[in-house]
Amino acid sequence: MAKHPTTKDGRYFVVRGRLWRIANPDLPESQRQSLVKELMSARRAVRSARAAADETAEADAHAKVDKVKRALGERGPVWWTDGAPDLNRYMARNTPYAAWYAALSQLPKPYS
Repeated sequence: MAKHPTTKDGRYFVVRGRLWRIANPDLPESQRQSLVKELMSARRAVRSARAAADETAEADAHAKVDKVKRALGERGPVWWTDGAPDLNRYMARNTPYAAWYAALSQLPKPYS
């Protein structure tokens, strides 16, 4: 699995040009692992509910995913304290990270 580029401030990683907030690095590792386990379970529940065409179960599973992502710090209030805005889901080229992101395309590509 390819590693996605991460902003130097450690707040976001980039997938297909879009910024995605990273989990709060101040969470204790045991708590983070527990939350990731819950997240994977909730995502499996979404998949199962979709396969069963159970809209109620799917909505419940999506709510669980959201709750866990908020606990991880990937959604909801930001976990940093310097007052910087939340740019989650923004296109990197339209943010203060634009120059950094543009420079990534200038780096040599590793062989596959």
